[in-house]
Amino acid sequence: MRVLHTSDWHLGRSFHRESLLAAQGVFVDHLIETVRSERIDVVAVSGDVYDRALPSVDAVDLCNQALRRLVDARVRTVLISGNHDSARRLGFGADLIDAAGVHLRTDPGRVGEPVVVGDVAFYGIPYLEPELVRVPWELPERTHTAAIGHAMSLVRADLARRGPRSVVLAHAFVTGGRGSDSERDISVGGVAHVPVGAFDGVDYVALGHLHGRQRMSETARYSGSPIAYSFSEAGQTKGSWVVDIGPGGYEGAEFVEAPVPRPVSRLTGRIDDLLTAPEHARHEEHWLQVTLVDRIRPKGAMERLRARFPHTLALSFEPEGGVHETVTRARAAGRPEIDVALDFVREVRGEAADPAETRLLREAVEFSRMKEARA
Repeated sequence: MRVLHTSDWHLGRSFHRESLLAAQGVFVDHLIETVRSERIDVVAVSGDVYDRALPSVDAVDLCNQALRRLVDARVRTVLISGNHDSARRLGFGADLIDAAGVHLRTDPGRVGEPVVVGDVAFYGIPYLEPELVRVPWELPERTHTAAIGHAMSLVRADLARRGPRSVVLAHAFVTGGRGSDSERDISVGGVAHVPVGAFDGVDYVALGHLHGRQRMSETARYSGSPIAYSFSEAGQTKGSWVVDIGPGGYEGAEFVEAPVPRPVSRLTGRIDDLLTAPEHARHEEHWLQVTLVDRIRPKGAMERLRARFPHTLALSFEPEGGVHETVTRARAAGRPEIDVALDFVREVRGEAADPAETRLLREAVEFSRMKEARA
């Protein structure tokens, strides 16, 4: 049997206010092509199908298209909810949709009930909020380890009766995993991590939550997100795992790269160097995070950068040698507001405001005074 392990689609997500729906549509096309070219039997989606609990209409439509195309391709699909999904909403109509070959597993109470394809049992462990399952499961502590541990005890109990080959889908932060800036914190009192050993006893563990592909053990892996959702993911290779389950269980996994409609990159340097250096030509169509190190903050930096790099989305200023001391309350006390404002400009930017800027600041201060006088 061939399983395609994917996760963290985050349908409907934007990237610094740039819509990613078109790029996510390209991934769905790639997903269907991979299912056909790799002769996939089961697609396992390990949570965070949507980016938020109340997804946009367009995001729901894209998800509907993806699932319908998977059904048309005659492949079984197992999905679990992640910490970004609404388990109730994603799981609506699960029993009815099962008949179509799409299996939504969002209810913690059903983690011991597998989806059986051939003689392989697929167990879906959705994102488990410890506080929500602590009482019904009588957990000894409010931790992710306790929640996953109990869920896996239900899986193992069913496997002891059933005895087939097995795959577990889980949405969790496994100890040792490398996170990124785009993942929502799921820590509870500092105990978010789950040891990989908690999943012992199954043939393969299809993990979701972390956005970079990584291998926690030979048989427990993160596929990562199919698209970069933060600049901390620059340089990551995105895609899905094609996992082979043979008569004796896990036989191996191969990573299939996803298309990259627009790469994300980070650039650091002086603005004049960034605008003229030929080696940066390859970044001209990338989404960029730029850090300027000029000693004096360049005027109109974003506009100048976008003349060469039109998809610059984030800009920061970290002057070489560090920043000047900021204006403190003590230094500001008793001084005219305009003097404090002009000092702030000088210390933050490294040079004094020009006459036009000074005039604008004076007008702003005067307007503020008049507004306070009328109050």
